[in-house]
Amino acid sequence: MMIEISDKAADQINEMLSTLDWQNVFLRVGVVDGGCSGLSYDLRPDDTKTEVDLSLEEKGVHIIMDAKSVEFLVGLKIDYKVQGMTGGFTMDNPNVRASCGCGASFRTATYRGSAKKC
Repeated sequence: MMIEISDKAADQINEMLSTLDWQNVFLRVGVVDGGCSGLSYDLRPDDTKTEVDLSLEEKGVHIIMDAKSVEFLVGLKIDYKVQGMTGGFTMDNPNVRASCGCGASFRTATYRGSAKKC
């Protein structure tokens, strides 16, 4: 499976996307240059699928991603964890070889990205 989403994460994502008044609503998952380790995740709602986007559905979540991000996302597991009074999404990516202390950015064995301050 290219991207795996836990039940908790799917519930949170579907709840967030359902609040948007868009005809088509997707979760855009991508990787962009940035962060102190060089690459950062880009997770956001989107209502436009382009001709270079790949799409898949996992647990009712319609996911789109640009073709350039695919090599960094194969095997990605998205979860949602509650800690104390807050919660957030976690990414478990088998392609990551190093990440920054805060976990917001990463690099892979084949690409370091463009490091910038977190």
